[in-house]
Amino acid sequence: MKTYITDIQRFSLRDGDGIRTSVFFKGCNMSCPWCHNPETLKSEPELIFYSAKCIGCGKCFEVCPVGAHKADGEKHIIDRDLCRNCGKCADTCYAGALKMCGSEMTVEDIMLQIRQDIPYYKNSGGGVTLSGGEVLCNKSFAIALANACHKEGISVAIESNISFPWEYAKELFDVCDLIMCDIKIFDEEKHRELTGISNKNVLENVKKLDELGKPIIVRTPLIPGATDDIGNLTAIANYIKDMKNLVRYEILNFNPLGEGKYKGLDKENAYIDARPEKNDKLDAILGELSKTGINVKII
Repeated sequence: MKTYITDIQRFSLRDGDGIRTSVFFKGCNMSCPWCHNPETLKSEPELIFYSAKCIGCGKCFEVCPVGAHKADGEKHIIDRDLCRNCGKCADTCYAGALKMCGSEMTVEDIMLQIRQDIPYYKNSGGGVTLSGGEVLCNKSFAIALANACHKEGISVAIESNISFPWEYAKELFDVCDLIMCDIKIFDEEKHRELTGISNKNVLENVKKLDELGKPIIVRTPLIPGATDDIGNLTAIANYIKDMKNLVRYEILNFNPLGEGKYKGLDKENAYIDARPEKNDKLDAILGELSKTGINVKII
């Protein structure tokens, strides 16, 4: 069994408690225009071009079988309509300007990296976090990886948008020790408009998750003009505040670090001018949400 993984990030401190190794799966069923991991949205490998690293050696022009690399004056461009994402150019680019997003890996390939940090997991209360993209798009592989971790005493967390039908998703939830899930937008019409799908499964599933008796962290990314309205955040907080197994409600400040990825993938970045919220607004949000009696953390 194999799947495409974009990154395995060791010593992660923001993807659950303790020191963690985060495994980023490729493929997502939502199309959020603010995603800071745009390289994970498609399920197949993609070529990314970091133009600032290009030294103009011309090797990629020589090896590309379809002539997708072209010169526009002094500018190096990639014809995405021609590119087959075969990776030959990335293999020859010793400057690191061209890279393939998505490596085909087996469970054992990933476990070889995970095992290196077992002492850190045990000493910090950490473990492995399955992230993406959307892990439920790779459910069977994710279950196999979680089972492999458990056989070696490693705790497993999941980061998911939980937007799939319950009976399908529950199989993966059952093998996770911590569930971190997004509720981005409470209003269904606005959720569909901005993410491409309904939030009906999301809202139903988060309550069903509470019945599993596993610790849950609900998260909302703070996106200017999309999710940051206090009415949206308060509605979410009130909806989840009575959950018995809720650890906390996390508000994730806007992350602009995806800008270079959008450029490298030749994708439009709808939030190119957006920046993280300043402390005064964060304090105001924290104050309002605290009135609901919920445990809130802003990251």
